[in-house]
Amino acid sequence: MGLFKKNKKVGVFADIIRCDEPSYLIWKWHPDGTEIGEHKREYAIRWGSSLRVKDGEVAVFVYKQKDGTMQDYIVGPYDEKIKTANLPILSGILGAFVGGDTPFQAEVYFINLANIIQVKFAVPYLDVCDFRYPDFAVPVAVRGTISFKIADYREFIKLHRLDSFNLDDFQNQICDAVSRYVKGVVANAPTAHNISVLQIEARTETINNDIKHSLGNRLKESFGVIASGIDIGTIEIDKSSSEYHQLVAITKDVTTAAIQGQTAANIENYAEALRIQREEGQYAMHKQTQTANLSAYQTEKQAEVGVAGAEALGKMGANNAGGIDLGDNGAGFNPAAMMVGMALGGAVGQNIAGTVGGMMANINQPINQGAVPPPIPKTVYYVAVNGQATGPYDINILSQMVNNNILTKETLVWKNGMTEWEKAGNVEELKSIFTVIPTIPTP
Repeated sequence: MGLFKKNKKVGVFADIIRCDEPSYLIWKWHPDGTEIGEHKREYAIRWGSSLRVKDGEVAVFVYKQKDGTMQDYIVGPYDEKIKTANLPILSGILGAFVGGDTPFQAEVYFINLANIIQVKFAVPYLDVCDFRYPDFAVPVAVRGTISFKIADYREFIKLHRLDSFNLDDFQNQICDAVSRYVKGVVANAPTAHNISVLQIEARTETINNDIKHSLGNRLKESFGVIASGIDIGTIEIDKSSSEYHQLVAITKDVTTAAIQGQTAANIENYAEALRIQREEGQYAMHKQTQTANLSAYQTEKQAEVGVAGAEALGKMGANNAGGIDLGDNGAGFNPAAMMVGMALGGAVGQNIAGTVGGMMANINQPINQGAVPPPIPKTVYYVAVNGQATGPYDINILSQMVNNNILTKETLVWKNGMTEWEKAGNVEELKSIFTVIPTIPTP
């Protein structure tokens, strides 16, 4: 009979069930003029009472029956009189009620789904080891703020007793859990990110992202809330500790040795690079001089061949080398020596002929009695071969390169005065070498 008995404290007037708290996570409704826990009949809600649930709220009606506790949920926005159509469990409990003023017993809780709770947390100094120097654990402290809200109100109710819920206690539980998670992430940060403990203060953002990933699912599973924001404000190393100073000293020594070794290596590499650059420059200058004075260089080489051939011919008679001895004590005919002599003789003859020809060609040339005239300037080009600049080459050499299919109209060339590389076929001065028909060799 208690279910339908009138509550004299409340009177005959219908109630307006709503939450006017400015900031809350869970709030338990009680009739105006009463205090929570004042007496057992304070939750006798009269039929016809109005229910107002704002957007972002959910009202939970809790019915305590002999066979257990049951809940009805009304999600805002809602502003109507209480109806059994909206409270199916209540409809099953009452069945056919008598009279419009019949009260029913229920506890009403408002859960704020939109409110974001911010809680500051602090992790006291914990020992963090550098994985390279595990014997020196440096004290590190962390401070920050976490923002959270209820993710699923049904799951939240399963994890927490609404009738005994206390926000301060809940916040303390969240802080303790966050501190444990943050402690584990910070302690593992040097190994996870391959950094020194001394650099951990500068990696706040990286560690903050690790904590977000770690805390997201854990808070939802353990407390029914989601972390909407985690902000690590400070990661602080205890720089007054002896472990910190010892680690700084060891790191400094190792760093100094590494810098010295790297500096020595850099100096050695730099010297080697200079040597290679110097030799390449000298070689390039040498080849350029050879190309610019190709005729003189060829004459010089012919002279060297001539001298070598002459010396070889002069030595052919020594020790009867290359001779023919038909006497009793003779060694007989030496054809190999004779062939060497003929080859060298041919080289000498060719060399002498070239030299004499040059002398005859210059007999009638006018000679300035004052000085030797400089060589006649020639137009020379550099040729791009396999992505490398080769040359310089004069027109004659370029013509030979055309005959040997080394230089084509598409080959890039450049000479002094040109702003950029150009295709050989587009250079006016070189067009003539592509029109020359090479001589067909005699079979």
